[in-house]
Amino acid sequence: MKTIYQTAIQAAIEGGKEILKIYSQEEIHVDFKGDDSPLTMADSAANAKIIEILEQTTIPIISEENKQLDFSIRKEWATCWIVDPLDGTKEFIKRNGEFTVNIALCKSGIPVFGVIYVPVTRELYYADVTEKKAFKSVLDENQNIPQELCKGTDRILHMTKSKSKARVVGSRSHMNQETTNFIDDLKKKYEEVEIVSKGSSLKFCLVAEGKADVYPRFAPTMEWDTAAGHAICSAVGLKVISQDTQEEVNYNKENLLNPYFLVSS
Repeated sequence: MKTIYQTAIQAAIEGGKEILKIYSQEEIHVDFKGDDSPLTMADSAANAKIIEILEQTTIPIISEENKQLDFSIRKEWATCWIVDPLDGTKEFIKRNGEFTVNIALCKSGIPVFGVIYVPVTRELYYADVTEKKAFKSVLDENQNIPQELCKGTDRILHMTKSKSKARVVGSRSHMNQETTNFIDDLKKKYEEVEIVSKGSSLKFCLVAEGKADVYPRFAPTMEWDTAAGHAICSAVGLKVISQDTQEEVNYNKENLLNPYFLVSS
């Protein structure tokens, strides 16, 4: 695996360690940003550690917890990191374990590598899109990286879905009318429709692993919410399609808000 990808994996794990330090405390203090989204000390601590490590690569970074540079500067970046140091802050506050660290490397707006780390379960998802390979490894109790990454036994292979049953990923925190309408349409085509709920970027991982068939996200997300998951899905042959353009979602846009999208084969 390329050294630069190993650096991203290290950054994700070290960020996860910072999150767990706060997660283990008896009380979690919560602040709120201008858009009323929650912010904890874990978001800030993880971000500081991740940025410290990724800066070694000299590649510019877009992170949820950094001040965003103007597009007049960002548009000159052929390559950039896109980081969510704590995706699923609401899940973190609920202490349900379904929160992640997301890091993606994008070239010309396209994710070419992604890593998603789940600190509580020590599950590490990572994918090289160019090689069309995605993997899921589990760290030991001390959160040490396995001696061998990219093992054949850790490879994620998306399985073909059933012709009679559709499994739809639904967010624990977001289920609006557009999503309900989409599910109702599926019920006309399949004998059975099952709703599979997960928090954070784990929704992408469910589809990539073949534990769900489709993920409709017809609610606002930002680029850092999706870039790493997009990379993992792309590596196993899935598409993340904008509902505005009917083309793949792209990144480092002038507006970092994503369009509504659909993840499927």
